[in-house]
Amino acid sequence: MKKPFETIRVEVATVSNFLAITFLFLPAIVGLTSCVTAYGDDLPFRITTKRDDDKVEVKVEEGKTHFTVQSPVGISQAIIERSGENWPTTVMLRLRLKGLEKFKVTDGKITLEASVSSQDGKVRLWKDGKEDSPLDSKHPYWMEIRMVGKDGKPVKTIPLKEGYFEMKLPKALFEDNPKSITLSWIDFYR
Repeated sequence: MKKPFETIRVEVATVSNFLAITFLFLPAIVGLTSCVTAYGDDLPFRITTKRDDDKVEVKVEEGKTHFTVQSPVGISQAIIERSGENWPTTVMLRLRLKGLEKFKVTDGKITLEASVSSQDGKVRLWKDGKEDSPLDSKHPYWMEIRMVGKDGKPVKTIPLKEGYFEMKLPKALFEDNPKSITLSWIDFYR
């Protein structure tokens, strides 16, 4: 014969465990809900990639946005369209590639192109198809391209092993507040 108090004790323990688990995971659930509802249907950017397996991760901070591109094939493009009134003050781009044979960004009027030498890591940057007129660091459309290893530290050798090419897109590219920009890239080691 069962003792009536044993059943109650088991039920109380079960309810207590349920409440403990609920309170443990409640902040995470609320946090995820806040992330989703903070933008609602109005995400800050709409991104369209040429290939289904290309991925663009977006990290939005105060006045700064990071776009991280992963492209398994190594040759593709992405269109990034802003949903809001303006572009962020700072737009950072990371290309998770092994080498950067060619990179192109355009707002529809201006086109910037770059390449990073696979032999010495030297960066070349030019505007509007004029490869014979490279830009220098004083030009308003200049962008520094850094090679970063998987540990987050600068590297000097290509191919990058789980690293990325990082660049701050020039403010001059966003002066006319284009609705979208198009990125395209070719990896040496595709």
